[in-house]
Amino acid sequence: MKFAKQLSLRSIPKWADDYINYKELKGKIKEQSAPTKVESFYAEKENEAKAKLTELQNRLWRKKIPSNVIPQPENIGNVHDCELSVYDSLDVNIFPWGAISRFWVTISEDGMGGPIKVPVIGVKQGPTVGITAALHGNELNGIPLIHRLFTEIKCSDLHGIVVAVPIANVPGYLCSQRGFSDGSDLNRLMPGKKNGTAAQVYAYHFMKRIVSKFNYLIDLHTASKGRMNSLYVRADMLDPLIIVHNKSPDGSLRGAAIQLGIPSITVEIGDPSKFQKRFVKNALIGVSNILCNLKMIPQEPDLPDFDPVVCARSYWIFSECGGILSVIPDVNTWVKRGEVIAFIHSVFGNLEKTYYAPEDGIIIGKSADPVCSTGSRVLHLGVVESEYARKTDDGHL
Repeated sequence: MKFAKQLSLRSIPKWADDYINYKELKGKIKEQSAPTKVESFYAEKENEAKAKLTELQNRLWRKKIPSNVIPQPENIGNVHDCELSVYDSLDVNIFPWGAISRFWVTISEDGMGGPIKVPVIGVKQGPTVGITAALHGNELNGIPLIHRLFTEIKCSDLHGIVVAVPIANVPGYLCSQRGFSDGSDLNRLMPGKKNGTAAQVYAYHFMKRIVSKFNYLIDLHTASKGRMNSLYVRADMLDPLIIVHNKSPDGSLRGAAIQLGIPSITVEIGDPSKFQKRFVKNALIGVSNILCNLKMIPQEPDLPDFDPVVCARSYWIFSECGGILSVIPDVNTWVKRGEVIAFIHSVFGNLEKTYYAPEDGIIIGKSADPVCSTGSRVLHLGVVESEYARKTDDGHL
């Protein structure tokens, strides 16, 4: 009955009460006028209580035992990575019909003179949709999205070419960092330079050898380190093919692709340095819907349960002092003008600054890092309006 003693009094059922009463009354049984009947009654209760407690114990214990169902890992192909072909440039004509191809494309050379290669996955044939992930090396949610997309694609039903680069920034990925090996932000160096820094040369060849071969581009990102994101899309609403309005910043992959006449969007999928299944699943539905709308796969688009919020503009609110930051509203929630959105306290606990929502909007992202310096990001606010600005700057990095 050791197990019964570990249960709180609130969780002890009536049959256990009977058993406890029996233990208390057991010493008084000899005083009863009919001891045999009393003992028989409580002995029956004891056996019943023991059986039920044992059943409860076994049931709770089983919950701790791993399921007998072992999940099977998804697998795109059986060829080892080191056996894959290496090319100097993406050529969609090398893809076999009705099959998934995996290969490397050389982008640059490292300090040992060896090639820096990016992995590429492709399916033929038709208009080419390019999907890139991990252009910032620690923004990882796009990688499992690409893997799942290629496990679900039916090659026989595909009317087009899907080319995916699961790791665009290989040096940054290997260092588990956002930037290139020298710390540069590749998403501010596009389209790069043929004769420039190592990061500029990498960006140049990435554009020339891979991205320039696309007809459409979906660039997958996450929040930066120390921040939290909702699942949202950044694109130019002045282009009637696109849904969410945000002009691409100078040097971005999306902006460079648009300059080449390639319609492009950026998808922000949650937080950095982790895989988030819920965000990946929802973003995968969105990417599949794009393929549906381009008539590349025969199925009907998977309509969401509710319409997405379309923000005409958005911007970050920055801190005016340093200290310990507390951001109040959750991501993907609405705030009213004048509502408290953040506090900054000193290291001694004194309230230094209170931040209020400057206007009505929705929280797209926010800082998750309590250590706050002057000029740090506090909150990313999206604003819904009837018209879209021709020039926007959301302060996104």
